[in-house]
Amino acid sequence: MLVKTFGAAVQGIHATLITIEVNVSRGIRFLLVGLPDTSVKESHERIVSALEVNGLRFPRQQIVINMSPADIRKEGSAYDLPLAVGVLAASGAICTDRLPHTLMMGELSLDGNILPLKGALSIAVMAKEQGFTDLILPTANAREAAVVEGISVYGAENILQVAAFFNGEMSLERVVVDVEQAFREQRSAFEYDFSDVKGQENVKRALEVAAAGGHNVIMIGPPGSGKSMMARRIPSILPPFTLEEALETTKIHSVAGKTGQHLSLMARRPFRSPHHTISDVALVGGGAWPQPGEISLAHNGVLFLDELPEFNRNVLEVMRQPLEDRKIIISRARFSVDYPASFMLVAAMNPCPCGFHNHPEKECVCTPGAVQRYLNKISGPLLDRIDIQVEIVPVPFDKITALSAAEKSEVIRERVMKGREVQKDRYRKESGIYCNAQMSSRMLHRYAQPDDTGLKLLKSAMERLSLSARGYSRILKVSRTIADLAGSESVKAVHLAEAISYRSLDRNSWAGY
Repeated sequence: MLVKTFGAAVQGIHATLITIEVNVSRGIRFLLVGLPDTSVKESHERIVSALEVNGLRFPRQQIVINMSPADIRKEGSAYDLPLAVGVLAASGAICTDRLPHTLMMGELSLDGNILPLKGALSIAVMAKEQGFTDLILPTANAREAAVVEGISVYGAENILQVAAFFNGEMSLERVVVDVEQAFREQRSAFEYDFSDVKGQENVKRALEVAAAGGHNVIMIGPPGSGKSMMARRIPSILPPFTLEEALETTKIHSVAGKTGQHLSLMARRPFRSPHHTISDVALVGGGAWPQPGEISLAHNGVLFLDELPEFNRNVLEVMRQPLEDRKIIISRARFSVDYPASFMLVAAMNPCPCGFHNHPEKECVCTPGAVQRYLNKISGPLLDRIDIQVEIVPVPFDKITALSAAEKSEVIRERVMKGREVQKDRYRKESGIYCNAQMSSRMLHRYAQPDDTGLKLLKSAMERLSLSARGYSRILKVSRTIADLAGSESVKAVHLAEAISYRSLDRNSWAGY
């Protein structure tokens, strides 16, 4: 008897429909074809054990299974469930009436329990697009998939429940998620708040501008000046997720297995802070069968690189293209995948190996060439892609001990959201543009053209600081954001002056280029 069941192969953040054809006939062989990898081929032993432990009979006949399309490599153990159901249906053990409109995935343990998988949200989106009405997944992944409307998602604990479901002997509980309520409950709860930060008003202002325009920012200062402390509070002033952003970000984390069990939808922007020993593959993604890296896990959120000069130079250089294109394409001999990588880069660094170069009170003990070698670990092209460069000085004792409360993140966030609303209205006709940092060169002339006074100021800054063309465009983008925060329709000299002040490394020639 020939039976078809349906599963999915996840490639990148998208899923592809896999049709599993099972034919049970006279004989004793078990054949599995259709480009399965080793873990899929090993499903035979898991399925046999799972069925026998639960009192279901594995047919002692010839079983031929084809996984179509055969040119897509099937990997992972999550095909166990559709393979097992196909074998049972082909041998007549379960009814086939609901199989044509049901998609299922899940790994079987030897006792028949269904274990969690990766990419549940991508699978649910594809299942809905393909017209399936039912989706059966492990219970741990059901809430994640249930955010997709228009398809019934069922969570199953073991193979016996699934068999009884198809035979009409019991009904699986449909999982329903109130997406709006989940959003409201989670998106405003933050562990860190800017009210905890004493002093550093100029740095807070720079971070507010960065958050309002989606700009990359680097903070340079001695140890203990508050760089990491403020970086961890940036998500608290970023605008809340839109539903589209939340779905896309959750997809990436689901594919990487980072969502956690029983999570429905990510409601807060991600904050990723990899250690400086990270490899280039771990940062941008890749591997024999590519997985998303830290820059993709930070999509629609913040990527924080602490102690930037300590990162391997090759690791930093591979970020140059994703910072411009806001996506990463990973190519292999037979296929390629692309992951979104629209993140806000926040970097922190000491000014020298000892940390006290340009310190107002402590003396730097580094040798004459050590400071330059330390700062030259960061290439000029990479620094060009960082819009805001701000210098931090230690907070004076009287400000640290002050009892007056600092401005809360909630207040700063309101200003940031107003600035983003202006940008949203401005770019409503521009495809894929949501904030000032994403503007192209063509758009700069349309939306960020300064007046004559501003042009003179900008020309003077370009000559004095020896800025590149990319540095010029970065200043215009930041000044456009400053103007938006001030409620100004045009970019004025005062806005340009503040944007130029955020080029600390250029002004001090610290990077030596």
